[in-house]
Amino acid sequence: MSEIKHVYRLQGLSCTNCAAKFEKNVRDIDTVEDVQLNFGASKISIVGEASVEQLEAAGAFDGIKVLPERQKYTEEKAPFWQKRANKLTVVSLFFLIFGYISSFTIGESSPATIAVFALSILIGGYDLFKVGLKNLTRFEFDMKTLMTVAIIGATIIGEWGEGAVVVFLFALSEALEGYSMDKARQSIRSLMDIAPDTAIIKRGKDEFEIAVEDIQVGDIMVIKPGQKVAMDGQVLRGQSSITQAAITGESIPVHKEIGDEVFAGSLNEDGFLEVRVTKLAEDTTIAKIIHLVEEAQAERAPSQQFVDKFAKYYTPSIMIIALLVSVIPPLFIGGDWAEWIYRGLAVLVVGCPCALVISTPVAIVTAIGNAAKNGVLIKGGIHLEETGRLKVIAFDKTGTLTEGKPEVTNIVSLSNMSENEVLAISAAIETFSQHPLASAILRKAAKKKAAAYTADDFQSFTGKGAKAVINKTVYCIGSPKLFEEMLSIPPNVQNQINRLQSQGKTVMLVGTQEEIKGCIAVADQVRKSSLSIIQKLRKLGIEKTVMLTGDNKATGNAIGTQLGLSEVKAELMPKDKLECIKSLREQNGKVAMIGDGINDAPALASATVGIAMGGAGTDTALETADIALMADDLEKLPYTIALSRKTLIVIKQNIAFAFGLKLLALLLIIPGWLTLWLAIFADVGSTLLVVLNSLRLMKTRYK
Repeated sequence: MSEIKHVYRLQGLSCTNCAAKFEKNVRDIDTVEDVQLNFGASKISIVGEASVEQLEAAGAFDGIKVLPERQKYTEEKAPFWQKRANKLTVVSLFFLIFGYISSFTIGESSPATIAVFALSILIGGYDLFKVGLKNLTRFEFDMKTLMTVAIIGATIIGEWGEGAVVVFLFALSEALEGYSMDKARQSIRSLMDIAPDTAIIKRGKDEFEIAVEDIQVGDIMVIKPGQKVAMDGQVLRGQSSITQAAITGESIPVHKEIGDEVFAGSLNEDGFLEVRVTKLAEDTTIAKIIHLVEEAQAERAPSQQFVDKFAKYYTPSIMIIALLVSVIPPLFIGGDWAEWIYRGLAVLVVGCPCALVISTPVAIVTAIGNAAKNGVLIKGGIHLEETGRLKVIAFDKTGTLTEGKPEVTNIVSLSNMSENEVLAISAAIETFSQHPLASAILRKAAKKKAAAYTADDFQSFTGKGAKAVINKTVYCIGSPKLFEEMLSIPPNVQNQINRLQSQGKTVMLVGTQEEIKGCIAVADQVRKSSLSIIQKLRKLGIEKTVMLTGDNKATGNAIGTQLGLSEVKAELMPKDKLECIKSLREQNGKVAMIGDGINDAPALASATVGIAMGGAGTDTALETADIALMADDLEKLPYTIALSRKTLIVIKQNIAFAFGLKLLALLLIIPGWLTLWLAIFADVGSTLLVVLNSLRLMKTRYK
């Protein structure tokens, strides 16, 4: 069985029913083993073999064009009213108006009037009938089948004018649906246009302009002032301010110098840079964002799954109800056949599930696209919905609520060892550690030019500290808890520890397994924005904010009090954080965990929604988190929650509009007030309301 997946982009994919039919047609191709159609991103993935011609033949009923995913193409941006289907709709409207003028002047039963209405029906409904009649012969009941039966029925009982109105309004409804999805997909297209197609590559003394697909890792890219960066890379020469709003959503330019990372799609402001390419075109951060956004839009949200399942049974049910309305009154209570057939046709028309089917996907696609443009990557409709229902948010401390760059504030000798020697011993051990506290000690040692010792046999104790052999002596550095397991901490040392911890500092002891030689206090600065973000979250309805930290209780409580957090859980090992998240979920329901996407992976995975910070520079964050805040700060968190809550409200409103208008129209059948044109007007009205309501999500802005 072939495992090779071929991905194609689609043009002309306008409605969910057409998408489902196209997917079925492709699946029926003998050489195709599996198909996945992404309606939101307008893409199809195929396992097996199928030519572009075969695929276009499968989509010929809707004029679908198929293009290989990586093929460059310029999309025709024809104005709304210049598209073929919309032109036919306008011509149909012209004949419809002319037909009503004729009915008022020479009579509605006149052959000339019927001919004009018939032209309006045939011109506006040609594409509809072509699909609807074929579906009817195959007993496939979708929206086009309903409309075809209704229009044919109307002409049979002599309601030519109303049949023409139904055709026009249905065509208008289809045009609106196509327009709305096109607007929603623009967010992805705008992302795809961010990075240039070519870059200037320097080889020796020569410079060449090369397509990004041909650039290799290690090539030297030249970026002049005002140019966009074409590939991810590392600055080799020069310095400049780079605007990376397209990637991280940060509007303020970021200063870049030798050794710093730059992203494809960012804009070089004022300096000249030479950058070593670190990733191929398909692996750049912007390429991953586009891929993940498209995958996210393919994910069906819980509300969409419900609507899709409901619609599957809804359409055949409407057909049965319409049939019963048409035949039961004439057969059993002596009703007029023409009148009740007319009412049955009205049921068919009003029962058309256009608005219901589009109610959720158009809102989800719009919201996810809007978030991506603002530097927030939401990896599926389910995560968008779950974020909108959050009650509790748990924060990792280091690098999330704090800057993540702790600095050494105190070095205290507690023996005959000098402060410089305490620092030198600590630096020798921490050379092997990746912890942020280790980096602080190494920076301090470099600044003070402390002696350089060689450490051997390094061993780390997760969440506690580390040890190594220096000058044939085993030295340890770590939390007081680590030393409590080896010896009894003297009262004077404990007092020193308590004093430093009460100031919000993290204390690390340094010594042998028999004696404490000194201690080092480190403080991590709270982010300036953290307090205002916690306050914004409260206003958005977050009931509880919790900080989870491996730090000591005194330090955790000092920061918790400063930020006004609901709860602080300190001295936690990674497994303890996981247990805390499980406990919070049991007690409070929906819980988000926010970290850097690298550490605390089990806790992020266990939370209802795992949110990673700094996704732009971290592949792990892009791959593991449910949501990635591309910039390395919390500023986008309140925006993300507000967008998610607004999306939930919009989806509920859409479903209410779709059901409410149809229910109201169906009630009008009882007194006989529901006409065919009123039925289709209710259908178009609900579709229009759903579309316009969903597009409001494009206006949601990051503040």
